[in-house]
Amino acid sequence: MAVTEDVCTESAAVKAASAAAAGTMAVGTAAQELRLKRGEFAIAVHLGLIRLTLPPDGGRPRAGCEEVDRLRSQEGFPEALRERVRTVGTAKGAQQLGISPDRFTRLARAGCLTPITFYLNRYRAIVWLYLADELTGFAARESRLLTGRSPAWLRDQLAGGTDCRARNWRSRRVERLLSLTEDPWARAAVLADSLDPVQLAEVVDDPYERAYLARIRPEPAFGPTGPPLARETMAYLMQADEPDEMLWRRVSLIMELDNAREARPAPRPGGEWRAMPRPGSVREGTPDSPADAGPGPASVPVPAIPPRSGPAPGPAQAPTDVAEPALGLLARIGLRGRTARAASRRKSGPGRASFGA
Repeated sequence: MAVTEDVCTESAAVKAASAAAAGTMAVGTAAQELRLKRGEFAIAVHLGLIRLTLPPDGGRPRAGCEEVDRLRSQEGFPEALRERVRTVGTAKGAQQLGISPDRFTRLARAGCLTPITFYLNRYRAIVWLYLADELTGFAARESRLLTGRSPAWLRDQLAGGTDCRARNWRSRRVERLLSLTEDPWARAAVLADSLDPVQLAEVVDDPYERAYLARIRPEPAFGPTGPPLARETMAYLMQADEPDEMLWRRVSLIMELDNAREARPAPRPGGEWRAMPRPGSVREGTPDSPADAGPGPASVPVPAIPPRSGPAPGPAQAPTDVAEPALGLLARIGLRGRTARAASRRKSGPGRASFGA
């Protein structure tokens, strides 16, 4: 009797999974139906223009047939959809803004323009790409930066060697990934991905918790495709590389870990891994919410619900009348110059890829 019940239960689960997948299609098929290239589809997913769902039994995200039909029925399809995800490099971006490529690069390095993705050229240099739609909006808002002499604050930043392209891309990407789920462990996994292994071990000293965070880290919609060098460069760019940014990521991770530990402990040997949606699993969300994307189709996660309200990046301030919690937090962050030393190590870089235009 017990065997019969087990078989019935398994059959019911298989039928439920089959029914859930019946109204969906693979992301590759959806891209063909929407007449998008893989890179264009991945950017549309990350921008929230296309909503994906994660099968209940796990596996790769899938696109709903109703979602594809909705997009195909929109006015101007497919040109309108492709225009919203069109990207340009430095040369075409400068031409669109009516400025020189050198001025375009200076604006991007100063943080006025944020890349949407990147690729590696034949020389293994990073080439940043920008959303054409965002450049149009920038030209309308900041036309004074496109003509005449650059303002003093911009000249001072560039004179000091500032290059905000990687940091701005990373910041927008992290914030977008945090919006994909409200599960505290999944949110902690996103923040853990922004720290190098040494700093992560200082903040999360439990190896089982680190293993759990690595297991549930967000995955791209098309899976881990692409050459190894591109994936290594992606992982390298995701890590904070300036002292103030590293400090903020550590503080944010500690806060999220506290919430996660209160919700449930991380799995231990001998127990079962608890099934939970990755930051790429979608619930109903706003399809047109702005976001940033990772490098090409191999690194763009799946968007989900709108961002949960939380602390904005900035200096963490503890209440002046509560000394012990503040001291405990500083000890857990691991100050004593380790953040500065980590930044110094990263300045030398792993030699994987150089920064291009």
